[in-house]
Amino acid sequence: MATPSPPSTCAVVGVGVLGTSLCQQLLSSPDFAHVAVTGITKTTARHDDIRKQVMSTTTASAENEQRLRLVTTDGVVQGERFRDVVFCAPPSGFDDYAAAVADAVENLWEGPQGGGVFCFTSSGGVYGPGDSGTVTEATPIPDPSTSPRIERLARAEEACRKEGGCCLRLAGLYNLNRGAHNFWLTSGKEVTGAPDGIINLLHYEDAAASCLATIRAGPAVCQGKVFLMSDGHPVTRRQICEFGLKANIYKDCAMPSFAGGDCFALGKIYDGSVSNKLLQWTPKYASFDEFMTSNA
Repeated sequence: MATPSPPSTCAVVGVGVLGTSLCQQLLSSPDFAHVAVTGITKTTARHDDIRKQVMSTTTASAENEQRLRLVTTDGVVQGERFRDVVFCAPPSGFDDYAAAVADAVENLWEGPQGGGVFCFTSSGGVYGPGDSGTVTEATPIPDPSTSPRIERLARAEEACRKEGGCCLRLAGLYNLNRGAHNFWLTSGKEVTGAPDGIINLLHYEDAAASCLATIRAGPAVCQGKVFLMSDGHPVTRRQICEFGLKANIYKDCAMPSFAGGDCFALGKIYDGSVSNKLLQWTPKYASFDEFMTSNA
């Protein structure tokens, strides 16, 4: 059977660290060699920096650079639709997050009938604080009214899924310079929460690769679905600091103190094995410890 042709257009809404990595991977992957990538931001303030970052780790060629277009929300051509759309803008930039997602679904995406995917990057935070138990894609979330964060994410997920989009519930994102470890090791402040509280992690590059995996999988696999993405190696707050101290960049930092916290907020263990199988995805960085050790 012939391999389906790759999508011709893809929009990335929100081109921060995650969106930039996704643009890099779209332009670098042979599977998407003929895809025109449009990065959509609120302002043009970072466009030059975004382009430099994308092209710095993308196969350098005039053709690849021409495939990347950066526009503001208002700069999208009226009536323009994209076969695939990845919404990875954070909720902090919107008064009504769900409305922003719904607007992108309605006004940017061709819909599942176009053969593509709408992917919304949600968060495992939608499961609430947790009690050290295991959660999967099928685990019910708490009553959204119990938490503004849960409500914001749940409403945004609903706006995505009811129109045939899919949601990626991502673990805590990190790279060498960004993430809880960076703040805890460099701020000089006490860490809020119990040292044995569980945190699930995912490297930014792997999060972007999971978005790419939804596009590869297509609507037959992804339409209306929820996926749970992590590296499969949950760690404690103390371990995050211990492993972070292995990296050369943090060699002069000290282990912070821990303030403790409510005993019930022990975190959750993510089991995304079903998602990994459906999306045929595995993380490049197998664990936070492995990544930090590699930067020693």
